Amino acid sequence: MKSARSFRSQLIAGSLLWTLGVMLVVSVLLIVFLATHPQPHFALLSWFLSIPLTLSLVVGLACLGLGARVIWRSLRAMDRLHVDLADVHAGTTARLSGTYPAEVQPLVTDLNALLTARDERVIRAAARAADMAHGLKTPLAVLARDADLVAAQDPALAVSLGAQVSRMARQIDHHLSQARMVAAGTAAGLRAPLVPAVSGLFRALERLHADRRIALARDIADDHAVRCAPEDLDEMLGNLLDNACTWCRSRVHVASTLVDAQLIVTVDDDGDGVEASMVPRVLQRGGRADERVPGTGLGLAIVQDLAELYGGTLTLERSPLGGLRVRLALPAAPAPPADRPA
Repeated sequence: MKSARSFRSQLIAGSLLWTLGVMLVVSVLLIVFLATHPQPHFALLSWFLSIPLTLSLVVGLACLGLGARVIWRSLRAMDRLHVDLADVHAGTTARLSGTYPAEVQPLVTDLNALLTARDERVIRAAARAADMAHGLKTPLAVLARDADLVAAQDPALAVSLGAQVSRMARQIDHHLSQARMVAAGTAAGLRAPLVPAVSGLFRALERLHADRRIALARDIADDHAVRCAPEDLDEMLGNLLDNACTWCRSRVHVASTLVDAQLIVTVDDDGDGVEASMVPRVLQRGGRADERVPGTGLGLAIVQDLAELYGGTLTLERSPLGGLRVRLALPAAPAPPADRPA
């Protein structure tokens, strides 16, 4: 807003200075002309005195009003451009729309062309990353099969090969996910409701941890949704809920709260929690709080990367249940157009 006010002040000041300069130049030229040509001076003076004062005042006020309207329309076009750019940045629209003054329209056209080129480059990069990932999976499958074949002759070599193949496969999946995330992050109109995502994950986790009888509870409003791709929301919540179920004793609770333009999702468990000194470690890619528990250590790092891609944050705190509270903040998605009041 500071830059907008500065532009408005500069435009008004420039218009006034230009008008004042024109008036001074015309006045000087007119005075010089009338001084050297007295006859036109008397004719002009007689004509001016013959005009009613009220008419002169009306004409002057009309000129002032017309000038103010021209300045206001110019400023309004720039304000609309600022709002449209904010919508593009927020992801609610993909391009600048509407008509602008002839002086501004070329800038709008160039910006739309730049946005189109950016989207095309991102899509091509994501497609190349996917092609490369799929191309590497076949050699990895061959290596995994070879590791099984040499298991009888050299078990240690087979275990080492299998571990490296698994590690490479995880890295490929991770970076392919990153490419997909970037491509999704450039799309407009993204909306992922929370209730369907959490409900589906609860059903899967209840089957996965059926032997432990974990109590899964949620407190989420039906209209709560975040501005991200639904598959990315599933990946974030899936990692967080799976982590909570792995470390909890018997309870996991998910809640959401709308704060300004962000939706805060909290995942609480009643496990042992994480010491404050260990928080940076568990958020690092490959870092785990307890090496005795199976896992890759990529879950929270992937969630953090996804959250940052969409302009969100991931923080770890002490849970009221006694274990860990994971706070995921993401931009809230507006209601669909059909749900908005007319």
